Amino acid sequence: MMPSAAQTPRTPQAEVVASGLSHPWAVAFLPQGRFLVTERPGRMRVIEADGRLGPALSGVPEVAAQGQGGLLDVMLDGDFVRNRSMFFCFSEPGDIGNSTALARATLSEDHSRLQNLQVIFSARPKVASSAHFGCRLVESSTDGKPDGMLFMTLGERFTRKDDAQRLDNHHGKVIRIFKDGRVPTDNPFVAQKGALPEIWSFGHRNPQGLTMSPNGTLWAHEHGPQGGDEINLVSPGRNYGWPAITFGENYGGGPIGAGLTAKAGMAQPLHYWVPSIAPSGMAFLTSTRYGQDWVGNLFVGSLKFGYLDRIELTDPFGGRVLREHKLLSSLGQRIRDVRQGPDGLLYVLTDSAQGQLIRLTPQKIAQ
Repeated sequence: MMPSAAQTPRTPQAEVVASGLSHPWAVAFLPQGRFLVTERPGRMRVIEADGRLGPALSGVPEVAAQGQGGLLDVMLDGDFVRNRSMFFCFSEPGDIGNSTALARATLSEDHSRLQNLQVIFSARPKVASSAHFGCRLVESSTDGKPDGMLFMTLGERFTRKDDAQRLDNHHGKVIRIFKDGRVPTDNPFVAQKGALPEIWSFGHRNPQGLTMSPNGTLWAHEHGPQGGDEINLVSPGRNYGWPAITFGENYGGGPIGAGLTAKAGMAQPLHYWVPSIAPSGMAFLTSTRYGQDWVGNLFVGSLKFGYLDRIELTDPFGGRVLREHKLLSSLGQRIRDVRQGPDGLLYVLTDSAQGQLIRLTPQKIAQ
């Protein structure tokens, strides 16, 4: 039954849960209402349910905290309550340059440190760049149940954009691996000579949004250059075109390559933005906490314009983009991450030296 006007929430109110975070990048939800947050300079913190910030956890590896690099996405294992296992990605320094890496660890019972740390994947090759690390994580599922695998996005490192069209490197790719770092034998390029076996899809620029829809479809968004940010439905073995095709242009103007927006064998985006909104974070809403009309909407943060984009689709969790709504614009803050919490409410992180964790609280119309 559709809710009546008296039951339908108004635009939610922004409730600050915690402040004083240094360029927070990702949030995960711990038991008892706690939050686990990464800060790009290289810290990970637990936020208590009442908003108190805990000290930086010990055991976090060294990160290449320069430019866009640092400590990035974090995700709890689907069986965290039992195994206290978690995954996070970061810009990993090397003897020459850096690359995006993925680590597995356990969170100590007292929430003070990471234990049993193991780097299970490092993108190849390492390069001297402080840009386009990508780095969003999703736990893979089959028929709605976790299947022991992870998806991870990887940027093309900006100066190496042509790498996105080659399969002998990890730049500009989405990868799929087991939780211990092993490669699934049914990955699309496992048997292809010269291709790296972790690759699931390629031709991406700098994907900073990744989510699995309730019907099992993998959705991603990525930064375009000047214009041409994209939402893509990610399928195994597909080529998403960068830099051969794009709806954007070079910074300062002028076509990229031949200036094409389509080419045989390359997938078209489900949706694109011109001008760029600089998207970051991505989540489907499955709860009815904001009214039935919001169920199935897609939410994407905008770094450039400082709003949360509520995206209506022609079908819940699928179809094409019908319309967009700008939320939280009055905050004037860059939105880095958005997640649905266990309580069915939406939470966002704002990207600044004094970043905030914000809860979107439904406001009901008075009867």
